[in-house]
Amino acid sequence: MEPVLLLMLYCVAIGSVVGIMAGLLGIGGGLIFVPAALFLFQHLLGMSIENAMPMVVATSLSTVIFTGISSARTHYKLGNLDSQIFKFSALGISIGAVLGAQFASAISGVLLQRIFAVLVILIALQMVFNRHRTSKYHTGTAVLSGIGFSSGFVSSIMGIGGGALIVPALVWFQVNIRKAIGCASACGVLIAFFGTLSFVYAGWQQPYLPEYSLGYVYLPATLGIVISSMLTARIGAKLTARLDTHKLKKIFAIFLVLVSIRMLIGIE
Repeated sequence: MEPVLLLMLYCVAIGSVVGIMAGLLGIGGGLIFVPAALFLFQHLLGMSIENAMPMVVATSLSTVIFTGISSARTHYKLGNLDSQIFKFSALGISIGAVLGAQFASAISGVLLQRIFAVLVILIALQMVFNRHRTSKYHTGTAVLSGIGFSSGFVSSIMGIGGGALIVPALVWFQVNIRKAIGCASACGVLIAFFGTLSFVYAGWQQPYLPEYSLGYVYLPATLGIVISSMLTARIGAKLTARLDTHKLKKIFAIFLVLVSIRMLIGIE
């Protein structure tokens, strides 16, 4: 079987898991896709870590454009999307996402892998110990722009929608948890859109990229993930009523830490 077709089939399988976990635990697919795709890109496409790492991050980010729209629309219909919060966060998000993608494209693949692994460990710890704490401070234009910029920058480096960063930050500034989640879903689409465009620009006409690439975005992998994850997300959402999601989230966090440690010690 052709390596491209085989990789796409693997991505369909990965996307199925990504969709279920996203629907069940509200976890961004990039935390699962990036480590798995990095292995596939290196072994099926024969890419080095230097070339593969920015591609898997960019490809992961591109999938959020499609998978995030459905979630954002749902929250909008439910009235969970605060237009003021989104509006003041948007400019910071756009700039941060563009600069984050450019930064990820400029540094070495090894350094990008290390940064990704460390950030995933921090997110996993936040998942375990997070109590949605609030402060005495309220959001303002400068605060929202800062949250948007920082979350956009970091999310573009990791290839995620940014919900794990945006939600705790907004809750800290006394935003209702449902409003925070709703705004994070819309912000994730914005991060993915501008971050993906930036990665496409950064990788445009690079000589070492495989066929079917659009800049740093590998289209067969994007298609495979989107096809399956959008279908299985509904299954994950339905399972929330039957399973202990708090316990599952802690187990998944431990899994993320182990995968990240493996990524760190596996670097030569």
